[in-house]
Amino acid sequence: MINLLTLASLVPLVAAHGFIFSPAPRRPGETYKATCGDAAYTQQMQTLDIYGPVQGLLNVAGTPGTDFDAEKCGFWLCKGFFLDDNTENVHSFALGETIEFAVNITATHTGWANVSVVKTSSNSVIGQPLIEFQNYASDNGVDANNTAFSVTLPNDLNGECATAGECVIQWFWDTPIAQTFESCLDFIVSGDGSGSDNSMSASTPVATTIAIPTSAASTVLAEQATTGSIQTTTASDAAPTTSVTPSRPCSGRRRKHRN
Repeated sequence: MINLLTLASLVPLVAAHGFIFSPAPRRPGETYKATCGDAAYTQQMQTLDIYGPVQGLLNVAGTPGTDFDAEKCGFWLCKGFFLDDNTENVHSFALGETIEFAVNITATHTGWANVSVVKTSSNSVIGQPLIEFQNYASDNGVDANNTAFSVTLPNDLNGECATAGECVIQWFWDTPIAQTFESCLDFIVSGDGSGSDNSMSASTPVATTIAIPTSAASTVLAEQATTGSIQTTTASDAAPTTSVTPSRPCSGRRRKHRN
């Protein structure tokens, strides 16, 4: 069992960066641990590096002797986190619904970001990004809409995203220092158009700035999720095949869209 006092003592020492605060995103659990290995799981749970970049996971997972399944753990989709660990956080949104986001940024690195609906089987964006940022999390000061913003679910998803795990809404932040950050929401398109949310009402207003107290962050990251079957994703050591290309050169990973 993770010692929460130890976790709390590590908070100021961690070079963390950013993650979705609400609606409730995917988090690591037992399926992630079994598939991506103890080293990756420990990094995300015990050092609060859930806010850190994908590249850090790649470095840890590649350590000799780690129990890591590269064919099933795809870090370039939702940092490799699985639906099976997050079945209680599947949101239900109506087509055309406005969804309020709150993002916690704990360290700034000026870059480019977007939020998109991603088809998990191919790790590709459906349609266009829902929102894009060209000067995200600037070292000169974070704009208010970088941490509190809304997106609208497209009215036409071509019949996709009806089943949990088929699609995610992914927050994707890339920086010119080769650091890439990802965080995902599991969701389904509501059949009755009500857009009810299992964990938080999408219409609930969020504050412009989000601060997570040390004790709260430790408690959240210490929670254990349920275990289910392993979901197959793309190989973790491969760059994402799709990304939105920023308006200027970027040395990190880029997410393109597919029409």
